[in-house]
Amino acid sequence: MIKQLGTKVVYQNKWMTVREDKILRPSGAEGIYGVVDKPDCAVIMAIDNGQIHLVQQFRYTVQQRCWELPQGAWESRPDADHLELAKGELREETGMDAKEMVYVGAHYIAYGFLNQTCHIYLASGLTDVGKLLDAEEEDLISRPFPVHEFERMIVDGEIKDNVTVAAYGLAKLKKLV
Repeated sequence: MIKQLGTKVVYQNKWMTVREDKILRPSGAEGIYGVVDKPDCAVIMAIDNGQIHLVQQFRYTVQQRCWELPQGAWESRPDADHLELAKGELREETGMDAKEMVYVGAHYIAYGFLNQTCHIYLASGLTDVGKLLDAEEEDLISRPFPVHEFERMIVDGEIKDNVTVAAYGLAKLKKLV
């Protein structure tokens, strides 16, 4: 097991903290490990009547607009209950409330450097109540797609978001969708 000998924050903003840990490996060799600390997030598969609700926004890191499942974290409330977070993100990004929220499971997004857990929910019994977008989401659009079209978009590589693909894959394997 790797032992932490020390740590220092090398960058921090309201969304994340990047730290560099001095480590000791089982072999006795010392090294460093870069870690990104982020609060847990939720991803929501909002499906009703054969339609799945997706969101699209410009993703700066890849310089393109991307379709994905609604997802996010509350940096101002990092300890929020993940069901409350999922309901809030669904409302914020799609303008929908759900009569039923089924917990599908949890994934680590990129545990080689990121300690964030993503909680996966399946939402149904949807009602449109109006969006509440954050300032950072000013360009976000949402719309429903037939589930078969969504699956085609994944297979054809139009949807490349690992959180979206993994969440849907888990739900499909559990025969929830």
